[in-house]
Amino acid sequence: QGVAVGQGVAVGQGVAVGQPPAPPKRPAQLQKEAKKREKLERFQQKLERNRSLQAQPKAPRRERRDPGVLSYGVGTPLGEKKDVGVPLPPSYSPRYVEAAWYGWWERRGVFTPPAPVPEGGERVLSMVLPPPNVTGSLHLGHALTVTLQDTLVRWRRMQGWTVLWVPGTDHAGIATQAVVERRLRQRGLGRHQLGRDGFLREVWAWKDEKGDRIYQQLRSLGASMDWDRACFTMDPPRSRAVTEAFVRLHQAGLIYRSTRLVHWSCALKSAISDIEVEKKELGGRTLLQVPGYETPVEFGVLVAFAYPLEGDEGGELVVATTRPETMLGDVAVAVHPEDPRYQHLRGRRVRHPFTGRSLPVLHEPFVERGFGTGAVKLTPAHDQTDFEVGRRHRLPLLSIIDEDGRMVNVPPPFLNLPRFTARVAVLEALKERGLLRGETPNPMAVPLCSRSGDVLEPLLKPQWYLRCGELAQGAAQAVRRGELRLRPPGHARTWFQWMDNIRDWCISRQLWWGHRIPAYFVTIQEPGAPVGEEEDERFWVSGRSEAEAREAAARRFGVTPESVSLRQDEDVLDTWFSSGLFPFSAFGWPEQTQDLALFFPGTLLETGHDILFFWVARMVMLALALTGQLPFREVYLHAIVRDAHGRKMSKSLGNVIDPLDVIRGISLQGLHEQLENSNLDPAELERAREGQKRDFPNGIPECGTDALRFALCAYTAQGRDINLDVGRVVGYRHFCNKVWNGARFIL
Repeated sequence: QGVAVGQGVAVGQGVAVGQPPAPPKRPAQLQKEAKKREKLERFQQKLERNRSLQAQPKAPRRERRDPGVLSYGVGTPLGEKKDVGVPLPPSYSPRYVEAAWYGWWERRGVFTPPAPVPEGGERVLSMVLPPPNVTGSLHLGHALTVTLQDTLVRWRRMQGWTVLWVPGTDHAGIATQAVVERRLRQRGLGRHQLGRDGFLREVWAWKDEKGDRIYQQLRSLGASMDWDRACFTMDPPRSRAVTEAFVRLHQAGLIYRSTRLVHWSCALKSAISDIEVEKKELGGRTLLQVPGYETPVEFGVLVAFAYPLEGDEGGELVVATTRPETMLGDVAVAVHPEDPRYQHLRGRRVRHPFTGRSLPVLHEPFVERGFGTGAVKLTPAHDQTDFEVGRRHRLPLLSIIDEDGRMVNVPPPFLNLPRFTARVAVLEALKERGLLRGETPNPMAVPLCSRSGDVLEPLLKPQWYLRCGELAQGAAQAVRRGELRLRPPGHARTWFQWMDNIRDWCISRQLWWGHRIPAYFVTIQEPGAPVGEEEDERFWVSGRSEAEAREAAARRFGVTPESVSLRQDEDVLDTWFSSGLFPFSAFGWPEQTQDLALFFPGTLLETGHDILFFWVARMVMLALALTGQLPFREVYLHAIVRDAHGRKMSKSLGNVIDPLDVIRGISLQGLHEQLENSNLDPAELERAREGQKRDFPNGIPECGTDALRFALCAYTAQGRDINLDVGRVVGYRHFCNKVWNGARFIL
């Protein structure tokens, strides 16, 4: 304190040896210093008291035997309030701080809304969780969703509102079936060997084994959901809702059956929805690895070849295409009606060099004169634009590629070749005949299946469709009138673009795992009775049960139910159909339950802006069609989480991060082991390992739930896509440490 020897001055005066004595103090100054000494004495007494309490032996705690996801050996019995104790531990530990609270919250029932619920929806927050895939694992995008929703519901609870947040999981038809089939192949089995019932038993066993992981992750993230109301899109109440929705919409004429072009995955052997199509942009000649092919396949090349003109005049017409294998299914060629190069070809025809078919030359305004040679081939059975032109000109539909991706209805040597092997064979054959006119690099977008990585093939298939035009008008008007609010409001432009230009939705999938379509093909077992084709919609009926469908068929054809034979459609409904019902099926619809009356329509939907159309719009359309109400009044759309380099999260890049790995920490070796337990092929596995080495050379340190949630909220304030750097989460873990030390100092 710098007290001078022999001076006898007060502590803290800072008098040096040899200095003259300080001037005498005034009474006010002496009184102020006396108060300081008194405060210091009280602080020292309190500190001594705390030290003595810490030194006393504590009563033994009951051993915690439950290995719950939040225990971490803290010792608090499951469901009991945590005894924090004073003084706090000297260093901040996320595991210590966050442990045991969740079990206490659940036991107290704080996530369940109290009764009675206020009438009229005043001071009520009702919300459903966007259901993640049941056999999957949450990633940081899910963590962002959960963080924002949990912030909202806790805020409203603290304000005294009645809050209900309903969790749920999605059966994820394509993703789940693909994983189980891959596991079966490892055992030397296929789903057709097991049969439909045996395969479904395998899937249910897989679901029961893996399905609880997501709920563990949600609890670790602190999601304060009402677990007593948790739903699964294939549990009995939700299955009844799906059947009811299909039957009502079919009987109202909104669901119909038609043969059209679909996105077909030859690897999955199923049509897939638009959201499962990834457009891979190519700058030119590119080699891509395609499932089922040992060597890469070349794309991004524009091939020009000649069709010989019929007639004595001779000559040729050179066409350009990026898919030369489909020329085996050509039924016409087309040029622009105002192109001066081809005015002399009006009324002319060309001869197919391999099949001998005579193909008309059409003059169609859709042709781009500046693309290639200005002349294009038409394959209506394998191209959407060609299909539309073919309908206008009543061209034949010649399918030359089957469900497995092999060539059919073509001459040897192309018959039964895989489609991309046939591509090479066609080019060689054209070259041999002197008809190949050149190849040039061509920027293009290749449609890939996001589930299998397969290059999608447009195939003609009979499918079930939902008419969306009138439903979309209602959804668009709801936003225009302000009845449904989109936040940020800039997303309204995207909403109107989708709704005003919507096409009918293909809702059937060629899978076994999912809601089997409650539609039946009718055969009348009476002499002289009409015999229907599968494409004839009159011979399809729907029903909540087979007995109901039989009665409907008997009424339609004026026969007795006993003479009606039914065969149920093998296909299942698109996963998005059942998840589109979730805002009201979660509350028991079509039953008139108390939850449905109290909590539907919901207050708010919070989700990522990337599924604004694929999920949000479909929920709105289905709710308006089936309940006459909007499913919620407000939609909050958050940013998309990408890695620190701005790349999309992808297992093959090794940048998909499990939130639990950020919360608990994980070594680089642990990250590698997770990859080895995934479904990546060897090349993707090695690329993913290298990505993890670059991004996480020392693994991921333990950050805790609080730091992760804080970081996600802070990123969200930017209002754009999130390039998440784990280092920033570590920074917020240090911030939590400062809060901890500040609390220790105050206590």
